[in-house]
Amino acid sequence: MKTIGLINHGCAKNLVDSELMLGMLTEAGYKITLDDNADIVIINTCAFIHDAETESVRSILEMAHSGKKIIVTGCLPQKHDKDLAKAIPEVAAFLGTSEYSKIVDVVKSLDGEEIISSIDKDPHYIYPEFVERQQITIGASSYLKIAEGCDYRCGYCIIPKLRGPYISRPVENIIKEAKSLVKKGVSEIVLIAQDTTNYGRDLYKNAALPKLLRELNQIDDLEWIRVMYAYPSMMSDDLIDAFAKLEKVVKYVDIPLQHSHPDILKAMQRPAFNYLDMLKKMRDRIEGVSIRSTFIVGYPSETDEHFEHLYDFIGQARFDKMGVFEYSKEKNTLSYKQKPHVKAAVKKKRKDLLMRLQQGISLDINKSLLGQKIPSIVETIDEKGVITARTYRDAPEIDGVIYVNSADMYLPGDIIMPEVTDFNEYDLFGKC
Repeated sequence: MKTIGLINHGCAKNLVDSELMLGMLTEAGYKITLDDNADIVIINTCAFIHDAETESVRSILEMAHSGKKIIVTGCLPQKHDKDLAKAIPEVAAFLGTSEYSKIVDVVKSLDGEEIISSIDKDPHYIYPEFVERQQITIGASSYLKIAEGCDYRCGYCIIPKLRGPYISRPVENIIKEAKSLVKKGVSEIVLIAQDTTNYGRDLYKNAALPKLLRELNQIDDLEWIRVMYAYPSMMSDDLIDAFAKLEKVVKYVDIPLQHSHPDILKAMQRPAFNYLDMLKKMRDRIEGVSIRSTFIVGYPSETDEHFEHLYDFIGQARFDKMGVFEYSKEKNTLSYKQKPHVKAAVKKKRKDLLMRLQQGISLDINKSLLGQKIPSIVETIDEKGVITARTYRDAPEIDGVIYVNSADMYLPGDIIMPEVTDFNEYDLFGKC
C-alpha cells in the first residue's frame, strides 16, 4: 500500500479539510506520513490573496522536481481550473473545494497517464460527517468546523466563488465530534467557519450559534470553547449573553470589522453602523472580554481622510488584539474593477502606521495586567521547565502567549492561573 504525505496551506478551515482527507485515506488502509518518505503528496492550497497563491505554487513546483505523484487540492485548482493543469503538467490530479470526498478514488486511479481533474464550477461543500479526522496536530486545542461556504459578497473576497454557499452542520453532529475530540485529550475547542455567527440560519431558519454554545457548554471534561470569525451585524443580544454567561465559552470575541469609514464599508459591501457602540455593549456585558479585529488598508478609493478616520477609530476602540492587511487585488471580485486603486507604497505605509499604533495600545493593555492571575491553557513545557501557555485572551497561532515559571508539574491542556509578572507588546511572563 502506498504512503501518503501532506502539505497544507492556508487557514484553519483548510487544515480541517486536510485532516478529513487523511481520515478517508487512513480508513482505506493507506499509510500517512508527514516526512519526505511519501509515494504520493497531497498539497492542499490557499488562493485567498496573491501571496497565499504564490506560497502554494512554490510548494507544488518544489514537489514537481521530487519525482513523487502530486495531487493538488483546494482553492488554487478551484480558482484556476484548467489553467493550472496547463501551467504545471507534472501534477497528477486536481480536486476542487467540494470534491475532497473523492480523494481515495483519485489515489487509486493515479497509475494511469491521464491527468485527473475533478472541479465543480459551482462548489457546494457537504461536510463528510462520518469520517474521523486524522489530526495533524494533537494538543491542547483543536479546530472544529461548524459550517462551510459564505452567503456574503464582500467586495474584496473571492471565498464565495471558491467555497460556495453557506452550509451549516447539524448541531448533533458537531456535538458528537466535540465529544470525540475531548476523549482524545483536547481541552479547548475552537469553532470556525467563514462566519460563525451565521451558523444555523440555513438549517434552523434562525441564527443558532447561541444554542450550539449552550449544548457544547454541557460536555464533560471540555474546558474552553472559543469562537472565531464573528460578523458584526450578527452580534445579537442572545449571542452576547451566551459569551457572558456560559462558563466554558472564553471571553474572547474575534470580530473582523475591515474598516470604520461608512464610505469604504459601503464600497466593501460590509455593514456600516456605529461600531464603537457595539464594542461598548460587549465590554459592558461580557466581564473581562478580550476583543480582536482585523482591518484592510488601501481598499480602492480609500483616501487619506478615510484612513485618518480608521486610525482615529482604532485609537478609540483600543482592541486587545488586531491584525492589518494590505488590500490585495483579486480577479472575480467586486473591488477588482473599483477605482482608484491605492499605490503599494501608500498601502504599506498605512499598514505600518496602524501596527505601530496597535503596538502602543497592546503594550498599555499588557501593562494593566501586571499582578493579575489569568486563566491560561498549557501548550508546551521545555527542558528547563518553562511553560508556554495561552491566556483566555489569546487564540492559538495568531495571538500572544504567556511564559510561566512554576515549581509544579503540569501537562499540555491543563488550565492554570499564572500571575503576570512582566510583559512586552504581545506576550506576557508569569509565575504560579
